Amino acid sequence: MSSAISFHHFSSPTSTTTTTKLLTPTNRFHLLKTNTLTHSSFRQLGIRCSSQNPPQSQLHTQQKGKKFSLKECAISVALAVGLITGVPALGWSGNAFAANPALPDTSVLISGPPIKDPGTLLRNALPINNKAIREVQKPLEDITESLKVAGVKALDSVERNVRQASRSLKQGKNLIVSGLAESKKQHGIELLDKLEAGLDELQQIAESRNRDGVAPKQKELLQYVGGVEEDMVDGFPYEVPEEYQNMPLLKGRATVDMKVKVKDNPNVDECVFRIVLDGYNAPVTAGNFVDLVKRRFYDGMEIQRADGFVVQTGDPEGPAEGFIDPSTEKTRTIPLEIMVDGEKVPFYGETLEELGLYKAQTKLPFNAFGTMAMAREEFEDNSASSQVFWLLKESELTPSNANILDGRYSVFGYVTENEDFLADLKVGDVIESIQVVSGLDNLVNPSYKIAG
Repeated sequence: MSSAISFHHFSSPTSTTTTTKLLTPTNRFHLLKTNTLTHSSFRQLGIRCSSQNPPQSQLHTQQKGKKFSLKECAISVALAVGLITGVPALGWSGNAFAANPALPDTSVLISGPPIKDPGTLLRNALPINNKAIREVQKPLEDITESLKVAGVKALDSVERNVRQASRSLKQGKNLIVSGLAESKKQHGIELLDKLEAGLDELQQIAESRNRDGVAPKQKELLQYVGGVEEDMVDGFPYEVPEEYQNMPLLKGRATVDMKVKVKDNPNVDECVFRIVLDGYNAPVTAGNFVDLVKRRFYDGMEIQRADGFVVQTGDPEGPAEGFIDPSTEKTRTIPLEIMVDGEKVPFYGETLEELGLYKAQTKLPFNAFGTMAMAREEFEDNSASSQVFWLLKESELTPSNANILDGRYSVFGYVTENEDFLADLKVGDVIESIQVVSGLDNLVNPSYKIAG
């Protein structure tokens, strides 16, 4: 079923020509340049983001001197921001507007507040079914909401959250242990012991009215919970379709650190973004990315799109529209890959709309700030190669849990540390390196070992 959304495009006589292959949705959207997202308050720099005070200067776009292709759009899908199908340049500030911008049937409003925390989304996406550990997880996550209450009053709610989590752990510990994979059971039990001790410590923190001590301890305990849940996964839970079995596949999860040199910003000099890649729900997509990371494909590459709604990169220099596999001398492409709640294997090669699954919920939704996904050509579901983007901001067409992106683009990870600093990135900022810090052993069929 086609969407009711349409955009009209007018060329700008002041267009410049740069390369960034744009993400283009199955509907026809066009680019409207927007201002970079601004911050309402000064944020404290994280320990992995350094700052200096260089002279402020106007944002400038690096000229790369080549034409745009259909893949040259990032996904600013809002009434004021469109994804393109035409060929405007990155610096183009053309005019675009929506004609009859009605939401498509695929945008189903979901009851209850959407989950926007990347850690929670990743825990919920694990292929496990253990109610006992989830009953420990939920009250610990609820502490985040409790802390939104001003002053020490929040600590009363925190105490209740901690008591509930402790009670659930004691009552369900046997069920939790029985759910651990045999090969990981000892490690899981060690994490449970740390979790139990940590809950006692968090209770003491709340009782002593140490509000500042709550969030760091909560983060630590949720890492233990996530570790226990990962120890419940016994091997890889399904067979990837035969036509994709020889591709680089991430059969599990991996973590990468992306170090970016930030230019012309008085608050941030460089920043390291930690990204968790989920091969359980997107093995082909995540495997392709890790393989490219190991090839150092992204090292030294510039940020090519940054408009406050998305950050995008991955367009190589020259005429290629993606990664050229040295063994074939052709562009390596991967299929659209979407895992849906209730399914055991992802759907490949078709959007959920094309499959008629209008109300299906994806396992990896575009909910979190810093959701990571693959860019692709507008009318080619299986055309993704190397270009990736991070969604930054909700719009009228991309509200969490009810947007037109879920089921149309392959999400394969989330930025879990320093994600807020994605909004500080600009076109021309340089990815100094992306390095795999864990999970490389989950990559099978790595092509980087065969050819450089």
